[in-house]
Amino acid sequence: MLPRLQLFEFNDAPWAPAALREGIIETLSLTLERGRLLDGLVEPFTDFLHQASAGSDVNDMVVLDLGSGAGGPARVLLGALAGRGRRPKLVLTDLHPRVGSWREVEAAFPGQVSSIEEPVDATAVPEALGCGRPRVIINVLHHFPPEVVSRVLEDAVRSGEAIFIAEGFGRNPLGFAAFAPVGIPTLLGAPLRGQRRLEKALYFWATPFGFAASVWDGLVSTMRIHTEADLRAMVAPFGGDYDWRFGWYPLGGWSRGYYWQGIPRGP
Repeated sequence: MLPRLQLFEFNDAPWAPAALREGIIETLSLTLERGRLLDGLVEPFTDFLHQASAGSDVNDMVVLDLGSGAGGPARVLLGALAGRGRRPKLVLTDLHPRVGSWREVEAAFPGQVSSIEEPVDATAVPEALGCGRPRVIINVLHHFPPEVVSRVLEDAVRSGEAIFIAEGFGRNPLGFAAFAPVGIPTLLGAPLRGQRRLEKALYFWATPFGFAASVWDGLVSTMRIHTEADLRAMVAPFGGDYDWRFGWYPLGGWSRGYYWQGIPRGP
């Protein structure tokens, strides 16, 4: 197993140009959607919701999305779920809220998505917000160093809430290859989308910098991944009041992503 490396990514570096960050983030969200790369997550996520709600109707559940970013992964997952007739409600939150982007997700899923405009720390979710709501973190955990991940998991356990985490690959740079067939043409279209189009054209058309930064971010993401062994070591001090489960889901072709979930044990 390759060692975990906490390297930087352009898409979450505050010093990187905004147009470059936006282009990379938008491309990732569209790649997930166009490549249907979260379809394989529908079954394990639905199973998690059933377990978290003791068998209640998934469509009646309210789920707290932590680290929502621009809302891309949440939108793609909700779309995949809707294709299977499952429509849980989702509350978008982040330490750095992107309210403008969230409004677009809310418009795409009226009555199903809401958001919190104030910053929400995934390591210290307010009781009024998190009580009775399972937590989900999609394609975000690798950005956090181990000590922060431990605190995220600890906060869920301390609150007695179920938690579901998914990542798009394991700690293997080859896993990023599954994104290439859809990701490359989507990346080339970055200057045609959203704001700062002229700046995006500079990074993604006039120079190779945008492509190089995107490849760097993808490869670094794989090297930041927390493995099953890492995650089990993090939750070991919390005692035996939770059932922890690790699994893989198909991502496309030969590649796969993983999920990690914790369900409180009954009395």
